[in-house]
Amino acid sequence: MTFDRRLFLRTATAGGAVLALGARGAAPAAAAPGGFPDYRHVGTLLTADRLAYNPTGEIIFPCIRGVYDRLSNPLGRYYLYYGPHDAPGGICLAYGDSLEGPFTEYPGNPIVSSTWSPHYKVSHVASPHVLWNADAREMWLYFHGENTTTRLARSTDGVRFSYDKTVLTTAMLPAGTTEASYARVFRHDLPGRGARYVMLFMRNTTANHRDIGWGWSPDGRDWQFAQEPLIGHAAVGASDLSGPHLLTRGGSAYVVYHTDKGSGGNILITEVGADFSRRNHLGVFYDSRSGSPENGRAAAPSFGTDRGVPYMIYEAGERLSGAIAVARG
Repeated sequence: MTFDRRLFLRTATAGGAVLALGARGAAPAAAAPGGFPDYRHVGTLLTADRLAYNPTGEIIFPCIRGVYDRLSNPLGRYYLYYGPHDAPGGICLAYGDSLEGPFTEYPGNPIVSSTWSPHYKVSHVASPHVLWNADAREMWLYFHGENTTTRLARSTDGVRFSYDKTVLTTAMLPAGTTEASYARVFRHDLPGRGARYVMLFMRNTTANHRDIGWGWSPDGRDWQFAQEPLIGHAAVGASDLSGPHLLTRGGSAYVVYHTDKGSGGNILITEVGADFSRRNHLGVFYDSRSGSPENGRAAAPSFGTDRGVPYMIYEAGERLSGAIAVARG
């Protein structure tokens, strides 16, 4: 299946006003599918070769969080979590005062490693997603290690974390599931399920095609999981999907996620509705560029706002040899 971006722009819902760039002085961005800003690449924030903690020469899966109004005496206005994937991996932190950078590497990286006695000893930990849990007034870190297991740790300062528990394993999913990782968690009410949090993650099976899975929870700790994928690879004409992120607009919910490079290497968007009952595949959310640093692949988006301007922080380039980049809406 191929997607025509022009068709999706014509059929996208209005969904409210498009955000302007304000003080940046540029013209307002065009509407993307779902009425979201049309993000444009600005630059590179992190490359593995410029980091002190660089055990494998690669970094993946950024998560950006504004902390200036949540934490006491933060290192910067924004915390950027990331890390290498391959063994030994490690959850890492950088901080800065603008979403366009620069970001400073935290000198104590990794802040979470592949051994955390007595809780686990694994080959690697990776894919940090940090949620500001307003109920607990803590930063909650979801991460995987091994690829079969997603874990939770908690912090009051976003730097020093205490281990909590395992929240997802392949054993909680249908037989034949081989991976349950790259999870992101969001505050989103599902009254019909008694839930206040939603988890999106990548799930793989013995068929070796990756889909987007999902679950729901009343508290962010104890979860139920759908036994069928939320978004299947075949439904959008791809071999593999990963890196899901939840966005909301105009009373509806949307999931953005990336495809494998063989299926376009782009970030796609599907409207799932406020109650996750809809499957409206809207096509390309962000079209990766053929030039550097994307080289035909954009992945694992995370979103933030800096003084009213929307940004997307994402992986740019081939998996395990790319950079952390930023696009502005």
